[in-house]
Amino acid sequence: MAGGAVKHDYHLVDPSPWPFVGSLGAFVLAIGFVVLTKGLVTDTSSWAHFFLGAGQPWIMVLGFLIVGWTMIGWWGDVIKESRKGDHTPVVDLGLRYGMILFIVSEVMFFAAWFWVFFEMALFHEVRAGASWDGGPIGADFAGWETWPPPGVQTFDPFHLPLINTLILLLSGTTVTWAHHALQHGDRKGARLGLALTVGLGLLFTCVQVYEYTHAYFDFSGNLYGATFFMATGFHGAHVIIGTIFLAVCLLRLMAGQFSAQKHFGFEAAAWYWHFVDVVWLFLFVFIYVAYQ
Repeated sequence: MAGGAVKHDYHLVDPSPWPFVGSLGAFVLAIGFVVLTKGLVTDTSSWAHFFLGAGQPWIMVLGFLIVGWTMIGWWGDVIKESRKGDHTPVVDLGLRYGMILFIVSEVMFFAAWFWVFFEMALFHEVRAGASWDGGPIGADFAGWETWPPPGVQTFDPFHLPLINTLILLLSGTTVTWAHHALQHGDRKGARLGLALTVGLGLLFTCVQVYEYTHAYFDFSGNLYGATFFMATGFHGAHVIIGTIFLAVCLLRLMAGQFSAQKHFGFEAAAWYWHFVDVVWLFLFVFIYVAYQ
């Protein structure tokens, strides 16, 4: 703040490098994904092929490191601002609006994956039968006559997917228990509930990895596999992010940084976790059960 006493409830942040660093990291991550999936250098004798050839992960790993550094640095600054008392009631309300808008953007992100899945699940016969002008669409689309496509053996929804559903639902109750315990000053109960939630998040990820290793279809080669792994895979990434989010909250709780009255960081993590729970229920019902 440039000189003079603060005469309002708003917090004007100091100049920060994190918006630029985060944008740079997202750009490098996007380029890294292109390199990993398609490659930018095809000459295998070139020295650049080691970094830019198809299947090379190095640029993407660099992107992840920059994004991770940004998250640690930026969120660390927000925590420091909170502990300095910069998060007034007005600022706290703004943070809540920001978190709500972020979750809305995440809802639209998953709506895109559900959209393409339902497009093929509901209208696959139209896509396989004729082009937009009524003419034959070609032999390449013959596999779209049924959904899932011929040769795709889907998962039994009432085996591993059901176990993961129960794990996530249970984690939703434990994080709510932790929140209520913190609101009533029961810090031991809050720590236990939060620790159980983190453990259940880790267990969900382990079960999903095990499930992926036993899939009878691949990511490539058919649209079912692509939409299945993109939708459930991105959800799995959100579970990992949410688990890290809650683990950081657990460490902050153990360090005495949350009080019964002021703990929005924990509330934001709980909102995010419940969002992850709800998305999984839609995935379980429509992708695992309805179209098996």
